[in-house]
Parts: sequence; C-alpha cells; structure tokens
Amino acid sequence: MKTKTFLSIKVLTLFSFIFLLNSCTDLDEVFLDEIPGNTVSDPAGSLAAAYDRLGDGTFVDHGAIFAMQEYTTDEAILPTRGSDWGDGGKWRDMHEFTWSSSNAIIVGNWDLLTNGITRCITAIQSAEQSSIPEKKLFAAEAKALLAFYTYTTLDLYGQAPYKDPMDPKATLQILKADSQIDKLITDVEALIPDLADIGTQRTYHGRFTKQAAYGFLATMYLNRAVFKDRYNASSNFNFNEPAVSGGGTDMDRVIYYTSLLIDSGKFSLESDFFKNFARDNDNGKELIFAISQKIDYIRNGSNSFAYVCMERNQRTSAANRGTNAACTTPEFYATWDGNHDDPRFEQHYQYADGTWFMNDGTDVSVPATDIVPKSANLPWFHFNRGIQAGLQYGPILLASGSLEMAGSRIKVSPLYMEKSTGTRMNFTPSLTFADPTKSVFAQNEINQGARVFKYEFDPEGGNGNSNVDIPLFRLGGIYTMRAEAYFRKGSAGLAMDDLNKLRTSRKRESLYGNAAGKALTSLDSQQLYKELGFELYWELQRRPQSIRFGKFDLAGTAKAASQPFRRVFPIPQTVIDQKVFQQNQGYN
Repeated sequence: MKTKTFLSIKVLTLFSFIFLLNSCTDLDEVFLDEIPGNTVSDPAGSLAAAYDRLGDGTFVDHGAIFAMQEYTTDEAILPTRGSDWGDGGKWRDMHEFTWSSSNAIIVGNWDLLTNGITRCITAIQSAEQSSIPEKKLFAAEAKALLAFYTYTTLDLYGQAPYKDPMDPKATLQILKADSQIDKLITDVEALIPDLADIGTQRTYHGRFTKQAAYGFLATMYLNRAVFKDRYNASSNFNFNEPAVSGGGTDMDRVIYYTSLLIDSGKFSLESDFFKNFARDNDNGKELIFAISQKIDYIRNGSNSFAYVCMERNQRTSAANRGTNAACTTPEFYATWDGNHDDPRFEQHYQYADGTWFMNDGTDVSVPATDIVPKSANLPWFHFNRGIQAGLQYGPILLASGSLEMAGSRIKVSPLYMEKSTGTRMNFTPSLTFADPTKSVFAQNEINQGARVFKYEFDPEGGNGNSNVDIPLFRLGGIYTMRAEAYFRKGSAGLAMDDLNKLRTSRKRESLYGNAAGKALTSLDSQQLYKELGFELYWELQRRPQSIRFGKFDLAGTAKAASQPFRRVFPIPQTVIDQKVFQQNQGYN
C-alpha cells in the first residue's frame, strides 16, 4: 500500500534532482560522477533515488522503455497522424525498424537506464558504508535494482556499463549480454537471504523483495538462451541447456521460481482482470513488484499508458482529454478472433445506479454522481476498458468549458476527431496507409486503429498524472512464464493447465452474467504465443516474447522483414563517439 512506503517524500524530492549526469562529456564521469557527500551518507535517500528512476519516466512513459518493448511489435504502433506525432520520425522508426544510433528514443532510454545504474551504485555505497539497522536490507535492495537496470540495458542494447561500487579506483567495465546473464542470475540468487519477504520489514509491492527476486530470476532464466545466442538466424534458441545453478535446465528453474510465487499463498488472481490496472490497484492481489504511483508525490505518477491511446475528444472530465497517438495493429487485433468474449478483451463500465456504458449508439446519458477526486465537483465519465474498436461515443466539451449535460446527467453523443472535425471517431481495427511501408495518416484518416484502454485513465491530476501502480511482475505473468517453460520442456498439458487457470479465473462483468473465460482444449506454439499476448498486452513484455518465438523479424503492418541484428538496439552515437563502447553488430 502506498501509505507504507519507507522513504519520506521530502527525501525522495531532494534526491530526484541531483543525479542528472548526462551533460558530462567523459563517459567515465557520466556513468559514475561524484555524488555530493551528504547523498552517499544517506542510505534511505540514495535508495529512494534508485527506486525513483523506475517511475520517473523510465518504465511508466510510453516514450521510454515501452516504446522499445511495444512499438517494435504487433501489439502497438504510433503512426504520424496528420499534423501530429511526426517528431522527426522517432515514433515511426520504432515500428518500421528504421531506427539509427541517433534516434531520440534510443538515446533517451540509454540515458535513463544508465542513470538508474549510477543511482544504484551510489545506493550500494551508501548502505555499505553505513551502520544503520537496515544496512543489509538496503544494500540487497540496491543490488537487486542494479541487476534489474543492468538486465534491462543488456536486453535492449546488448551492453551495459558497470563500476565496482566499493572500489573508488575501479575502472569502467563494459558488460556484454551473452557473458553477463549468468552472473546476473547468480548475483540475484545470492541476494535472496538478505531481501525481505513481501509485507515484512515495512515492504510492499513497491520494493524489491524476495518475491520480486523470484519473478526476476524466472524472467532471466526464460530469456537466458536469447541473451547467449541473440543473432541466431533461425531463432532456434536452446531453452533447455543446463541452468546456471540449482540443477536441471533453464526451464526447470523458471518452473521452480514461478512455482514459489504461485504456491506461496501471498498472491491470487483477480477475477476482474482490469483491476490490476485500475487507479485503486495499490492493494492489488496480483502485484509482486510494481511502480508505486501517487499524485500527492512531488513527482506525480504517470498516466501515459492510458493517455496515449485516447482521442483528444474523449474526455473523462471537463479538465481531461486523451492525445490520439498509439493503437494496436491489425495483426494483434486478429489474434483475438473467436476470443472477444474473453474477460481480458473488453469490459463495459457500470455506474452505481446500474447504468451501463455500452458505447454502441444506444447510450443517452450516464449519471453525474461520480466526481473526480480532489476537484471542484467535476463529473467523472468512465470509458470502457480493454481493446476498443468501432464508432465511439461519450460526452462533448462545450464552449463554456463544461461537459454537455442532459438534465442532471452527463449526455452521451457521437464523437468526432478533434483535429479533423468532420471525421467520425471510428477506431478501425484496420490501418490503411497511402504508402504501406510508412505509418503516416492524412488528417482525415487519423481516426484509424483499435485502441488499448487497459490502464484506467485517472482524471484526478491532469492528463499526465495517475495513481495507477504499474506492474513489473504480477501473478498473471508468472503463470504465463511457467506455462511457456512447461511447453518448452514438452509438457503441453501442464502448460495448458496454467493458461486455463488464467482464462477461467477471469470473469466478465455482470452484464454478461459474470461468465468465466473459456478453457482451451488444445495447445500449440501459435496458441501459446497468443495467450501470452492476451494476458500481458501493453505490459512491456512483447518484444522479448516475440524474439523467443521467432516473430520479431517477420514483416507486418508498416514493417518489412528485418535482420537478426535488429533484435538489439544500437549504442547511442554520442556514447560511441567517446570511444569506450564498440557499436553493436549491424549498425554503422
């Protein structure tokens, strides 16, 4: 729960501003610049800064890690929409696989991740040099976070910087994914005794606990074969090689760590799938490790994953709107064929008086009794959740600055695009580009694309702010990892059992009699890949999934078939120019 965080907001605020090292010109200084002495002497403040980097854009903004893990796949695309979202082509680069080492997204995320590494090293120094009662715990959390930032950097870029935090004369090391993955695994395994069980020592899902370590270790073992053989042209990765430790194979270790979480009794599946992504999910039963967000913080939580899909004329209140950017692709939408009754696909909202928002042209009005928290009595309109396609309806903003009302209720009307006022808001699952190789829409085409409303739009703090905690590891994803591991070991029946646990535990809304999802009767690799998408879409997991399943290189909407070197991104040119790193294979 957010109220249980062990780090005061004042401490967090102070240390949010002192780690801006990217303006340095020497790579060695950029990576581990000198931190003011009072920072190193404050273990809580240093650890707060390390955690803060998770949520200060890095894993919560659609333009950060999300852009690299999702816009490069079938799950998400951000096209240029008329006069919007050109931005020098940086968004299109992600989906069209035309990125270079100077792409702003690639450069920006390198800076964020390496800054996270730097903050963790400072936090380790601070904890190890202290005599506080929490010394072991703080040091273990900082080291686990260091491994997490490093793993993500190696996943995306194939290389990462490192300095020994306890050796002031240490030289900069360049870690490589293929050789470092084993050490990351053994390092995190060694930390488990010093990490807290979730719920003890004032911990919760916003801190790195033993349970977060289990989820992280399962993830690393699942992707270890890819790290070791990234450029395998046939995508024939050896998922069943001997594990680093503990006996058995990589997949045995995935099963071991996921089973620790599933059998722990500490977590349970939400019957309402979308509660995992709601503004009150800070008490979520599935969250194992998540980025805790709260609008009261000086650095407010991010609404990016909700805001980025909504059209500008979709308004949750008179003070809020969407931005009409991202959507999903026809390929991903088609994977749901025959599964539109899956509780994870879509959910209608029901108001307290029993009114359902159907979004099908039959709605006349909804109650105005829901009020935006901490507002001047602004009525709160709730859009449906999940994947939204077709003609859209909702409230209209009047010239007076208020939502149009029908008596004391919010009036529901057909919606039109804000920047193409004669174009009906019709989220077509298809994407029709004048040039099929370029994701560019004319102004009167900007309505296209089915939208993902998985995360609740939180209207409390403006378009960009939110109380929604962002899951990094949650129980639903743990089941998918175990299912994949079982399948790769040849145990399709056990894999199907786990996937059916997910399917049948989720329930539809009472409009459909709280019907449970339907169980699978057979399973092959194609269906398994679909099931991963059904459970984890838009959760920063698709790129690693698509690489493991040999899908990443394939042609798709606005994407030609690509070469294996694109499975990692280039090291930013500004870093290469400092002549410490060598550029990744395939990039000039």
